[in-house]
Amino acid sequence: MSLRLSYGVIAAIATLVLDQASKFWLVHVFDIARRGTVKLTPFFDLVLAWNQGISFGWFQHDGPAAQIVLMAIKAVAVVVLAVWMARSRTLLATLSLGLIIGGAIGNGIDRLAYGAVVDFALFHVRIGETTFNWYVFNLADVAIVAGVAALLYDSFWGLPAAKAP
Repeated sequence: MSLRLSYGVIAAIATLVLDQASKFWLVHVFDIARRGTVKLTPFFDLVLAWNQGISFGWFQHDGPAAQIVLMAIKAVAVVVLAVWMARSRTLLATLSLGLIIGGAIGNGIDRLAYGAVVDFALFHVRIGETTFNWYVFNLADVAIVAGVAALLYDSFWGLPAAKAP
């Protein structure tokens, strides 16, 4: 295994461990379900949300067939991303793909363990009498978004694509 690929694997494992540790702590130790909303700052709360859909709560389904389909799609995506990571030419792309893979596996573990993804972070802003909330998310989601953003950066300003002969 190349050194660059090793960094991608380490990024995936670190993402997975941090994600699962944070969710385990919030659900089983801190007992966020019993505590309810915990206000940390005027714009950030800890909450418990069970996301049965995919990104940002899209395609909410709680049936076993829907969960199996989502898990199958996620498994195929992880395999495709792992192949891409093994073939990536830049350290940034390799690390980015590691973040995405670790996040996807972390959310997949939730789906297997709980039937839904554990989301807990909520940013919000109050303007006048109206409160605007962002989607509730977790560390796996942060890693996935950061990985995608870094991949986009790498695609525009990374190594130029190889030219065909």
